[in-house]
Amino acid sequence: MLLREDHRGLLAIGQPSHAWLSGQLARAWGNERLGSVEPFEEVCLAADQHDVGWRTRDLEPSYNPETRRPLSFMEMPLQAHLELWTEGPRSLVSQSRYAALLVSMHGWRLYERRDLAKAPASEAEAIRSFLDGERAFQRELVATLRADPAGAGKTDDDLVERNSLLIWTWDYLSLAICLDWAPITAKRSPTANDPVDLELMPGSEPGVVRITPWPFSGREVTVRCEGRRLPHALADEEEMRRAFAQARWETLEVRLEP
Repeated sequence: MLLREDHRGLLAIGQPSHAWLSGQLARAWGNERLGSVEPFEEVCLAADQHDVGWRTRDLEPSYNPETRRPLSFMEMPLQAHLELWTEGPRSLVSQSRYAALLVSMHGWRLYERRDLAKAPASEAEAIRSFLDGERAFQRELVATLRADPAGAGKTDDDLVERNSLLIWTWDYLSLAICLDWAPITAKRSPTANDPVDLELMPGSEPGVVRITPWPFSGREVTVRCEGRRLPHALADEEEMRRAFAQARWETLEVRLEP
């Protein structure tokens, strides 16, 4: 669950809706400097579905008594988070092995960046086991894709790595848009040549974000996601569940400009 705060309270955005916004970025992406997206459908599907593990969890969010709000994605217990990132990619296999591969790589990338030397021993062991399991899963998927004439040309190591980094970039941009983080920088986005930092700045009016350098093919791009409007704080889990069930749905729409 993403929690966007403003003067009217919280907009509780489900992880899958944030991922949907990532998919909208993917479908608009590409120009002479940034390069193209290939294979287009599979990569865009992975962007759409990169948080597939949350598809039912965010229908009934957990309560955080310390913040008196729904538990955000940054507050989840480690074991629950690892389970979601284990189950999510595997649930995609029957739809697209290539998308499942990229989603698995995304979860792996989230944890590969952690300094396990600073983590408690039990957590470090759980993360190492997760990383090993995802790498094995990825190798299995790549083997089946390379054995398939339709998939073999899509699994060049450099291409797969580029597509994984694109998912990473779109995920970060989507979080920044959903949570109103601008001004902020998305580091080392893949391009047609060398990586580039993308700068996000507030636009001249509410609901507008400026991006430099411009990564899309069109002159402007409008993206959206959906959330439920909640109060700033909720007394207990019972009140949260009641408020969540009765909450007014709201569409967040943001226009992106050069």
